[in-house]
Amino acid sequence: MNHPLQNKKPNTDQLAGTNIRLLQRRLKDWFSEEGRALPWRKGGRKRDPYRVWLSEIMLQQTTVKTVTPYFESFCTRWPTVQALAAVPLEDVLHAWAGLGYYARARNLKACAETVTKDFDGQFPESPTDLQKLPGIGAYTAAAIAAIAFDRPAAVIDGNIERVIARLFAIDDDPKRAKARIREYAALLTPAQGAGDHAEAMMDLGAIICRPTSPDCEICPVAGHCLARRLGIAEDIPVRPPRPALPRRSARVYWLERDGQVRLRRRPAKGLLGGMLEFPATPWEDRASPLTEPDIVGRLSPSGALEKLPGGVSHTFTHFHLDLEIFTAKADSIDEGPWVAVDDLEKVGLPTLMLKIARHGRRHRRPAD
Repeated sequence: MNHPLQNKKPNTDQLAGTNIRLLQRRLKDWFSEEGRALPWRKGGRKRDPYRVWLSEIMLQQTTVKTVTPYFESFCTRWPTVQALAAVPLEDVLHAWAGLGYYARARNLKACAETVTKDFDGQFPESPTDLQKLPGIGAYTAAAIAAIAFDRPAAVIDGNIERVIARLFAIDDDPKRAKARIREYAALLTPAQGAGDHAEAMMDLGAIICRPTSPDCEICPVAGHCLARRLGIAEDIPVRPPRPALPRRSARVYWLERDGQVRLRRRPAKGLLGGMLEFPATPWEDRASPLTEPDIVGRLSPSGALEKLPGGVSHTFTHFHLDLEIFTAKADSIDEGPWVAVDDLEKVGLPTLMLKIARHGRRHRRPAD
């Protein structure tokens, strides 16, 4: 792409003073009529900081459609930050299963404990203080401060980043343009009503100013959009090509006795930290040997390992994972836990482990 504004700061004089207020007013009027009715927005302008925080943590790298049932379930089970702080981490991980990025769940529990213990169950109001809590970064702190406490904090999520890039024709990779985008976000954030403004910008990006095929004809702020004026709205933001993801592989063990399968809990830190899993070799560039003591230690005399047909593949953010599934009869009575085959989908397995459970159940040996 090559046009007069490429890599240059647009002249913001045309958006100064009255015009900025006009843009804010048009956006506010549109939001009052067309904004999404989301469960964490209940309560009008007086938002519950706990619900705002919970929704923002869940929405990190996750869609509204996916988050909604999890959010409603959490609020039913643990309606306050104190209630969430009081339950074991395993309960939170179980309720989080399938939502992904499990470090968020661990940080959620740690944050609830900190707010309950150190802040008497009340979230701090300033972005600076909020960022000191576990799992809360700059974006989440700004969102909580603006939406829950109406602090004039500039909120920038993926949708808002795209809207600003188009409004100001920022023809650059957003990673390189972050400073300019923050500058413009602050310019557009009103002194009062910052929370409504942030949610209006989010909804504008989700409903109209979409990543592809933006619906500029019905956009409430189309008259302020430099990218539309230049005919480049659909070309912004610029995204560099994604590199190919590396592949890793491992071997998973379906060890069964009396209709039960052995599981184990992953280390607290790291990918899928603290979640239940099937015993496996490490996830390496090449599958590790078949000699892992806690897996093949005490099989029954007829417990020779047998490879199941097919396998399971799963894609994480940074790599693809290919798994071979091996099965054997086992008579071990060591720690497990051991879970009935029919109950595997009830114990809070993450998505990858559910894939393995379904594959293993479909191809397991017939009961003796």
